[in-house]
Amino acid sequence: MSLYVPAHFRVEDPDTLQAFIAANAFGTLVTAGPGGLHVSHIPFVMQRGDDGKLRLLGHVARANPQADALEAATEVVAIFQGPHAYVSPSWYEHHPAVPTWNYAVAHVRGRLSPLDEFALRDLLGELSASYEGDRPNAWRIDQVPGEFLDNMVKAISGFAIEVTRVDGKFKLSQNRPGDDARRVADALEREGEEELATLMRAHPPAR
Repeated sequence: MSLYVPAHFRVEDPDTLQAFIAANAFGTLVTAGPGGLHVSHIPFVMQRGDDGKLRLLGHVARANPQADALEAATEVVAIFQGPHAYVSPSWYEHHPAVPTWNYAVAHVRGRLSPLDEFALRDLLGELSASYEGDRPNAWRIDQVPGEFLDNMVKAISGFAIEVTRVDGKFKLSQNRPGDDARRVADALEREGEEELATLMRAHPPAR
């Protein structure tokens, strides 16, 4: 599985990519095997181990056919998508031009291994604490009745992906003249796409 990334859209800086994945952690898990392609949309947790290697942790329902496919998968891909929006050629100063779409994605490849029950419980606690935050009456895993939690853990399959490659593609009008890119960012901001406009300004066309 490959991702087409022209040079002006390629992002290789590890810190930039890790921050992007952490900010867009609800990703798409893709596996291929004898049973065909399997796809699940799940939240991931990113960790850096004591060995310095990057890992992604996640889980799927055991009833999901992908849970069985994971056991046989030698390599998997996790896809993370950031802000995206339509770009009108009417925003450009330089013509002729055609409509396009601006977006940011990261494709993570890696080798998968299963999580044992203790690591899976830790993952569930980390996920819930991260997304519940400090909201009133926040759900906490240590407040769940033991039997209920045991049954929940039995119903899911946890895994870790040891990251071997990250392909980053930020298609943000870097192939256009600088004034066109600025006009697009301004137009997107006016249309309510502030996050994408901010990302564009952080990754302008090369001079």
